[in-house]
Amino acid sequence: MGSGVRRSYDVVADRYAVAVDNELAHRPLERALFAALAELAGLDDEPGVVADLGAGPGHIARHLRQLGLSTIAMDLAPGMAALARHRNEVPAAAGSLTALPLASASIAAAVVLYAWIHLTDDELTVAADELHRVLRPGGVAVISFHVGDEVLHLDEWHDQTVDLDFRFLRPTAVTAVLDAAGLPVEASLERVAVADLEAPTRRCYLVARRPR
Repeated sequence: MGSGVRRSYDVVADRYAVAVDNELAHRPLERALFAALAELAGLDDEPGVVADLGAGPGHIARHLRQLGLSTIAMDLAPGMAALARHRNEVPAAAGSLTALPLASASIAAAVVLYAWIHLTDDELTVAADELHRVLRPGGVAVISFHVGDEVLHLDEWHDQTVDLDFRFLRPTAVTAVLDAAGLPVEASLERVAVADLEAPTRRCYLVARRPR
């Protein structure tokens, strides 16, 4: 996950933040998952921090904080992390999914929404290992991605020049990577795109847990 991804998200940061600001308004399944996150992670019995990894401008982290969850954000692009802090008032830092700037066993839950789609196979393995490292025992993660085998390359996005590959992933493959990292999958949900509002892709959501 290199400099091309970082630079691309930096140059589109402001326009991207506007485009996604209210996307949860038409995503009831995601809202339901987030509403269940505190119970899934046992936060009532053992309070802890939730990390939005690959958070973009922090709009999802903002929503989690509105639900009463102590949430931080991290994104590879410094421009996105700055927007999370200043636009959405979320504690945020820049950092890589393959080298998370978090202490081991320091978070109770994580959301990784459409962030692993920029990773190579080798990077995906490292990212899963990092996710296991930072989750506390019993901690849960919600991971989402577009389903398929293709790679979509973009040279232009939000009227800016970019260099981005969007990798579609198979649920069985991601589940295997998570299992190998010690994060068995407890639930899997797939859905089609919301008509006229989302790119026409099938989406998958996995809930994985670090065993106690």
